[in-house]
Amino acid sequence: MNRAGAALLAGALALGLAACAPDPVSQSYLEGENLGYIAGEWAVESIPESERGEPVVWAGTTETGEELSSDDVAGDVVVVNFWYAACAPCRAEAGDLEQVWQDFKDEGVSFVGVNTFDQADQARAFAEKWGVTYPSVIDATRGDVKLAFAAATPIQATPVTLVLDTQGRVAARVIGPIKGPSILSTLVRETLEESA
Repeated sequence: MNRAGAALLAGALALGLAACAPDPVSQSYLEGENLGYIAGEWAVESIPESERGEPVVWAGTTETGEELSSDDVAGDVVVVNFWYAACAPCRAEAGDLEQVWQDFKDEGVSFVGVNTFDQADQARAFAEKWGVTYPSVIDATRGDVKLAFAAATPIQATPVTLVLDTQGRVAARVIGPIKGPSILSTLVRETLEESA
């Protein structure tokens, strides 16, 4: 075998071995960890009013079978949380999200979950187990709601939490779990105060 043939064979073997190496999701599964959750870099970002894009228009069906859309929450500050039931950080932040929802629900603030993986029965079971009382849109089959938001802001790792201003524009973004209620409460309060 000549030198070029040997180099091609070595390259093919390297590619074949790389293809057999487990990806992070597979490795996580094999180790019994968070079945499909890959942590992104945690970050909080507030977006100045002058730099916000167009209002996000979205619609879907909740875990209880009700239609819910951006029209239904128009004029509110809206917190949108992307989650799914097997996501450990989603479970960890559920109580904090519920606390902020309870603190602000009478002040012109709406909360909407967007379940990106589960069907309605799993989402209802999650809400019951973790005490979540705000609705979640079931977006696993078509992904239309996630797509609508992804056009306005990057939706990377799960969970991601967005705060929309009263015009429906993305005003703030938390990548990763909210890590307690205080940061999200501050983002919501600041967004509310813009329209006061």
